[in-house]
Amino acid sequence: MTIDQLQIFLAVAQYMHFTRAAEALYITQPSVSAAIQSLEEQYGVKLFNRVGRRIELTLAGKILQVEAQKILTQVELTERGLRELNDLKRGELKLGASQTIGNYWLPHFISLFKQEYPNISVDCTLGNTTEISEGTVTGLFDLSLVEGEVEPSLLASLEQQIVGGDCLQIVVGQSHPWFEKMAVEVTELTNTAWVMREKGSGTRQQFEQVLRQWGIEPAQLNVILLMKSGDMVKAAVEDGVGAAAISNLIITKELRLDMLRCIKVTGVARNTNDPDPLSRPFFLLKHRERFQTRISQVFEQLLVSDKTLR
Repeated sequence: MTIDQLQIFLAVAQYMHFTRAAEALYITQPSVSAAIQSLEEQYGVKLFNRVGRRIELTLAGKILQVEAQKILTQVELTERGLRELNDLKRGELKLGASQTIGNYWLPHFISLFKQEYPNISVDCTLGNTTEISEGTVTGLFDLSLVEGEVEPSLLASLEQQIVGGDCLQIVVGQSHPWFEKMAVEVTELTNTAWVMREKGSGTRQQFEQVLRQWGIEPAQLNVILLMKSGDMVKAAVEDGVGAAAISNLIITKELRLDMLRCIKVTGVARNTNDPDPLSRPFFLLKHRERFQTRISQVFEQLLVSDKTLR
């Protein structure tokens, strides 16, 4: 049976008259009769008794009237839900973000979005660049944000665009011998202990690229700790464990309180026209083929258009 058939049946049951039902539905009386006849023949029941010039519901008709009303009510609720999704009155946005972006850059945009669309839930999962990229390919996230390079095998399924950025800083704690020096020669980088992020981290990828540009292989560093998040790296460096390369977004308060100090690297040949090798973009990722909901489209536009944190 179809929704149209049920609507016609309910109209006849309401008016107890084929012609009046047809007028109410703006269709012809023969169309009404054909719909009722089709239902009766399909299920082998009589829905109406013809008594003289009037009609009345049979037991089958009374059962169908109750159930058809439930069905059409559910259809109406479903349609309303879909309209509310399209009108951004309800729904869910699933985001993936690398650690630095998710903890220090993205919350501003989520807050702006929630102010405008309070009934839409936002679910944000944090991980390293590799984990988030893989999740975007498999459909775990509507949109994702990473700061590292996406593996070519994954990028084949993804679109990416730059929506922001940050800059890595080499930092040490107060008890580190570099704390009072402010600057060190590039050759000195191999003479201290280092705290690094785990493999797959965009921060680690970026710093290792910069080291190679400076003529240092990452394996030459004395890495004594690997950490899963930038906050863990920051805490270790504050305790004097070693040096680290970390996002400027993470250490604003610590620099202001003089708990950490940025170290400038000298002795590095650099063209003044080239961008700072320690600066890096933030990439917005989305699947090339998966359907993008209006919710994700609106959030993407917010990221692209808002310039307050760039």
